[in-house]
Amino acid sequence: MNTAYKVEEIFSKNAAYQKFEVLKSNRNKRHRYGEFIVEGVRNINEAVKNGWHVKSFIYSRKRKLSRWAQDLLPLAPINYALADNLMAELSDRDETSELLAILGMEQPPAPHLGENPAIVLFDRPSNKGNLGTILRSADALGVNQLLITGRSVDIYDSEVIQASMGSFFKLPFLQLSGRQEIEAYVESLRQQYPNLIIVGTQEDTGRAIHEVDLCSPVLFMLGNEKDGLNHHLHGLCDVLAEIPMGIDRAASSLNVSCAATVVFYEMCRQRRL
Repeated sequence: MNTAYKVEEIFSKNAAYQKFEVLKSNRNKRHRYGEFIVEGVRNINEAVKNGWHVKSFIYSRKRKLSRWAQDLLPLAPINYALADNLMAELSDRDETSELLAILGMEQPPAPHLGENPAIVLFDRPSNKGNLGTILRSADALGVNQLLITGRSVDIYDSEVIQASMGSFFKLPFLQLSGRQEIEAYVESLRQQYPNLIIVGTQEDTGRAIHEVDLCSPVLFMLGNEKDGLNHHLHGLCDVLAEIPMGIDRAASSLNVSCAATVVFYEMCRQRRL
């Protein structure tokens, strides 16, 4: 632990503060810097617990910090003490957070997927809340890895991280850009797990999710919120399954994050039995 960290005080919207703003709001610059900002006690604790690289903490220079915050500050080589009004502008909370953390984007080494993994592929997610919620449900219900394909919302966006309730820092994720990369990764999974089953989710398939054996290694494929699962990913699936809807219902389907939670729970239920 660093016992001699530096503190830079900021009283105006100088270059350092402008960098904080773009880390929160500008996807391209966020990735150019390779850094992102995290807010909230749970998120910061999970980031530290799971070995993410803390580059700096940001806090209000006049606010008396809690013991929790004081104990965290030495984890970073340089921290920033902001004027109260600047800290309030930077925080997403109605009541300004005590600490914000700047983290590096590099993930800690992921554990091995194990002998019987569950993996989920989310095709071109377009809603930040859905992506964050799927991270949370996947972590809670035994999924080992999240794959994200194509042009999607930025997983490092603060809204995604907030919606994940800390699970962002626990669940390993991988971004696959195009068809060849997806096919290569799926093939590597099939080589490693010969009994892997790839399950696509879709309405009106005639086969309910609870009728599919989910006790062996499984890769779930979730479609984009608007367009569903694309044709190419359909072709990679071994089975297409649906979540049966109730009788006399108005809804014909579930929101993708709700559907994902149901599917993960069914897998969890089968494996416990």
